Amino acid sequence: MIEKLDEMPAGTIGLRATGELTAADYRDVMVPAVRAAVDAGSVRAAFVIGPGYDGFDLGAVKEDVKGLAPLALEHRDAWKRVALVTDVEWIAKAAGTFAWMMPGEVKVFALEQLEDAKTWLAG
Repeated sequence: MIEKLDEMPAGTIGLRATGELTAADYRDVMVPAVRAAVDAGSVRAAFVIGPGYDGFDLGAVKEDVKGLAPLALEHRDAWKRVALVTDVEWIAKAAGTFAWMMPGEVKVFALEQLEDAKTWLAG
């Protein structure tokens, strides 16, 4: 499940992943939120992945490739900052390893640093 985070700074978006992500999560929540940020000209996004995250199903992968990847590839200049907020070690390490492939700046924060991530995004 993907849900929008409340109380994000102006000009930023926040999304929290819990349980197993599905095609509907991407299609109905993630892609529209990112598309709105791209259309506004600036993607400053926090992606929070906490305990209870169970990965994603095949439909989510399809929606990611179909909807989210083009937003990153075709609008690279709109991506300013992405904060990955997680205590899931393998996800944090993967983000650090592959950050160079992502548009904009990418920074990993621990779950307890969510407010720091919000401040960094808005800066």
